[in-house]
This record gives sequence, structure tokens and C-alpha cells, in this order.
Amino acid sequence: MTKVFVHFIWFNFSNTDNTFSSHINTTTSSSSHSPACSVYRPQFTRCITSQLIKWFSNFREFYYIQMEKFARNALLEGVADVRDLTVDRESELFRALNVHYNKANDFQVPERFLEVAEITLREFYIAISVGKDHDPSWKKTIYKVICKLDSDVPPEFKRNYSE
Repeated sequence: MTKVFVHFIWFNFSNTDNTFSSHINTTTSSSSHSPACSVYRPQFTRCITSQLIKWFSNFREFYYIQMEKFARNALLEGVADVRDLTVDRESELFRALNVHYNKANDFQVPERFLEVAEITLREFYIAISVGKDHDPSWKKTIYKVICKLDSDVPPEFKRNYSE
């Protein structure tokens, strides 16, 4: 399969016809769809479908684990102002994500990824700093905020991968 740097891509699928709808989303729900869903629908086999679901679920899980980890570390280090939390190409958080998803640096990470990562980090920091993490479903609010930051599917992701 072609290497792809994932920019919050979540493939929602239909079991009846094995099609995927490209959906830039970081929520765990597959019920919300962005306008991009109706634009791009490649065909995949059942085996590829299963692997992509696992891959993108792992992507989201690793992304959010890193966000929570870095937010908690910022609190432990005494960061008092959420505006002091930034994500740029030189930040440790960016390096952790880029090494995990773009090991060979094959792709230029879009600026929008950095913006959304910074917003996500700040959302985690705020939630943890006010004690919302004591509620079992505390992350759902963050997922809803990040979901609203959907963007168009980059052209390099619109090629037909079923060949």
C-alpha cells in the first residue's frame, strides 16, 4: 500500500459494499460525515478494509495518548498559561508524531496539522487542569471540538488505491 502521512483521515466504511468514504476526523464516532465523504469513494477488499480500520484506529489512539501525555507533562512542569503550549516543527510533540507516522519524512506535514495538534494539546491541558479527567467520558468533549476542525482531503490522498 502506498505510504501516506495521515492528516486526521478516518475511513468510514459500509459492510454491505466494502467502500470507504474519506473523512478527515479524529472522533471515535463514524456517524458524523464531512462533505469530503461524498467526493471520494475508492473500492477495497475486505482484508484491506480490516487493516485500514485497525490502522486508523491506532492512529487516533496514538495521537490522543500523545496529546494527553504532553498536556500532563506541561502541568507537571508548571506551565500556567495554555497559550504557552505551542506545536511547531521543532517541538518534541511534533517530532514524536512525525517519527511515528512519517518515519522516512516522505511527506511534508501540512500546516493545518500543526494548528490542529496545538488546539488538541491545549484542549487536553485545559480539561486536565480543571479536573475534568476524573469523569470517565471526559475526552468526548475534546473529540467533538477537534471533529469540527475537519478540512478538505488533500489531492495526494485522492488517487485510486484499489489498483
